[in-house]
Amino acid sequence: MKYIKHILTALLTLSVSITALAQVEDAGGVRRRTEKDKKNAEKNVGITQRMQSFYENKPVHDADLEYMREIYREIDLQKEQNTPLYFPEDIIDGQKNLFRIIMEQVVEGKLPAYEYLDGREVFTDEYKVKVGDMLDRFGIYYTEAKGSTEKNPKYVIEEADMPTGQVLTYYILEKWEFDRRTNRMRTRVEAICPVLTRAGDFGGEARYPMFWVKFDALRPWLAQQYIFLSDDNNKPQYSLDDYFNLGMYQGDIYKTKNLRNLSMNQMYPDEDMLKQAQDSIDRRLREYGKNLYVPTREEYLAQKEAAEERARLEAENKIAEENGDNIPVRSDSNIDELPAQKKTSVRRKTSTTKKRASKAKKPKVSSGSGSGANSNAAKSVRRRRKGA
Repeated sequence: MKYIKHILTALLTLSVSITALAQVEDAGGVRRRTEKDKKNAEKNVGITQRMQSFYENKPVHDADLEYMREIYREIDLQKEQNTPLYFPEDIIDGQKNLFRIIMEQVVEGKLPAYEYLDGREVFTDEYKVKVGDMLDRFGIYYTEAKGSTEKNPKYVIEEADMPTGQVLTYYILEKWEFDRRTNRMRTRVEAICPVLTRAGDFGGEARYPMFWVKFDALRPWLAQQYIFLSDDNNKPQYSLDDYFNLGMYQGDIYKTKNLRNLSMNQMYPDEDMLKQAQDSIDRRLREYGKNLYVPTREEYLAQKEAAEERARLEAENKIAEENGDNIPVRSDSNIDELPAQKKTSVRRKTSTTKKRASKAKKPKVSSGSGSGANSNAAKSVRRRRKGA
């Protein structure tokens, strides 16, 4: 009988403990890490899984997409607006340029790199780059790092062997998506490709695209690197992540995703036609959301008032030209941007100038009590006017 009591007591204690653990897990208090979580934590040393998920952009559902277009841009680092991506060439006070940040994470196995397929990019495990083969192909010296295995290879590149000065261009893949749920156009960088510039075999310079890295996977490291954008203000106010998300870079469209997989140069061999096509695509993308935008009642009334003001000023100008009056009447096409006080002041100025122009100037008469013929003549003129 005693043994039965002990067994029942043990079973009751076990059931209570299991129930308590289940309640704690439901409340979000304690959860044991799985093997997958442990591997991800070891792979991203310094970057936690929560931090990585924070920077991952959740794709818009296909049902919410009204419009989507993929654009390839060429970022020239010799342009002033793009220089924050190139400098500093060497590590200065912990500051690194974009290529050094990318390469350090790629060779350490923390950031996957994908093959450059020239318009047919696929970001799957099948197309991942073997880092050792890639370094051999571009002639970059390296050594194997501690903890490197055949399954998870890791490498180290000495600072002098890092070809930061040869990366003068980046290719970026942009996605322009119009979300019908939020009624706004969203632009995001999908991937980045560093491009080496080296002397060609037959003279001149040749470009060698290295690999693609997904922007979302790179963002945690970009968010830790702050840059300054102007020589006038040396305070680093923006991170590299802000630089891309706010569209501070300047790049020309060299390709759009199309069925024939043709670049812009192939479709438009003439330089003028190419520039015109690039500007046209850029303008259509930026104005797509504006064309679908429906203004509020207040905005509509403000636009109507501005149009009436422009029409009134144009009519006044036309009347002034017909009468031959050189009256400076303001005819500003941006009259809707002026505040109400400035608009009223414009009206008052035009009316006062008309009144002043209509009045004739009277001759001045000296009011002093001078002696002689001049003073007597002035008095006689006044008496005649009074008598008349």
